[in-house]
Amino acid sequence: MANILNGVKCSVKNCNYWEENYKCSASAIEVNVDNGGHTASKSRETNCQTFRPKA
Repeated sequence: MANILNGVKCSVKNCNYWEENYKCSASAIEVNVDNGGHTASKSRETNCQTFRPKA
């Protein structure tokens, strides 16, 4: 069984780390603000740098 990050919900089903029931199996995640900023006012202004497409 994969390592699951408790408390992390992921809906990107084509990510290599996505597991059933919206779980993330990455060992850690990195989330950044779009365009290199340091603050975001909405979730859509952020992105998960850990994303890797499924092969």
